[in-house]
Amino acid sequence: MSASPDASTNAAGLPLAGVRVVEVASWTFVPSGGSVLVDWGAEVIKVEHPVTGDPQRGLITSGLVPGGAGGVNFMIEQPNRGKRSIGLNLAHPDGREMLLKLVETADVFLTNYMPPVRRKLRIDNDDLRERNPRIIIARGTGQGPLGPDAEKGGYDGASFWARGAMGVTLPSRPDGWPMMQPAPAFGDVMGGMATAGAIAAALYQRSATGEPSVVDVSLLATAMWQLSPLVISARLYNMEGFPVAHRSQAVNPGVNVYRTADDRFLSFILLQTDKHWPQFCECIGRPDLATDPRFVDMAARAENNEACIAILDEVFGAQPLAHWKEALADFKGVWTPFQTLNELYDDPQVIANGYLPTMTAANGQDVQLVANPAMFDEQPVAVERAPEHGEHTETLLLDAGVPWDDIAAMKESGAIL
Repeated sequence: MSASPDASTNAAGLPLAGVRVVEVASWTFVPSGGSVLVDWGAEVIKVEHPVTGDPQRGLITSGLVPGGAGGVNFMIEQPNRGKRSIGLNLAHPDGREMLLKLVETADVFLTNYMPPVRRKLRIDNDDLRERNPRIIIARGTGQGPLGPDAEKGGYDGASFWARGAMGVTLPSRPDGWPMMQPAPAFGDVMGGMATAGAIAAALYQRSATGEPSVVDVSLLATAMWQLSPLVISARLYNMEGFPVAHRSQAVNPGVNVYRTADDRFLSFILLQTDKHWPQFCECIGRPDLATDPRFVDMAARAENNEACIAILDEVFGAQPLAHWKEALADFKGVWTPFQTLNELYDDPQVIANGYLPTMTAANGQDVQLVANPAMFDEQPVAVERAPEHGEHTETLLLDAGVPWDDIAAMKESGAIL
């Protein structure tokens, strides 16, 4: 077995070094926010039920079975890397008391437990602040802390994708049904990033004013932020979804997607097309297009867009991706091939910036996880494996000053793992 995660190993020099977070959360949304805090140097203690643990440990999703790839549960590893796990039964008086002992030592309490559950377990705001008046409380919900649905649950497929209007921003499927999210936890990880950023801001506010905040991030709000240009324009222009025109009718042929001879695709984002058009035409082997009156400037290309796109379709369709990578290597405009997931592992920018750092799983297998997008002082993110269920229960309780005899008694009573 590999060494257990150590909060101090990679924290030195990171902005949240010395910050302790108690996380009472499951699945991906809120725990992914905790994983970002770990990447930024915080110590995150993951509280799990002694028997069931985080239900994500047994999730089967999208045809992928966690643990099937050499026994590594990637759906646990990615949002929980580098944390320490303690098994506490919060419904048991002793388990709840152990949680509150941890809260006394923490800077942040992070949770996705619904308000009725928090009230029932007596781990709501007032309960926590009674034991630690300075603690920042961060809550992740489906629909936000106010309003008629504040106490209803939510997952990203519902609160983010469906209710947040994400699903109607894309063209419907041929059968008329809305598009489904393109990846598991698609909205969760966006909401988790927002949660981590909000916690960092709350920590700064507390250091400046002495006042702790209650931070709320919802999946619904995350979707609306992601779609903010469309949300605003919808009311101004009376739109129900994103107006989609066929690519052959793009007003700017330099902002479009083109297919290669080997059925790969190239994305061009030439917003200042006139600036790049002469070199573009040289690179694709059609310098004549630069002086063709139909395409000589942006206005002319807009007027003759369909003819321009038809020519470019023919040009790009005549050669494979490898040819275009070489031909466009020195092109100054923004372009890129559509990459596959596996091609990301060989992308020189991904490698150079450490966007897929490697950790060693508990079974000894090396697995690459995805780094959070923020880098400090040009230092790539380092990651450690996620904890096993309740792996650090005894260590954390001993650190909190709980005697061995009391730990044994709590194990016997089912209060802890």
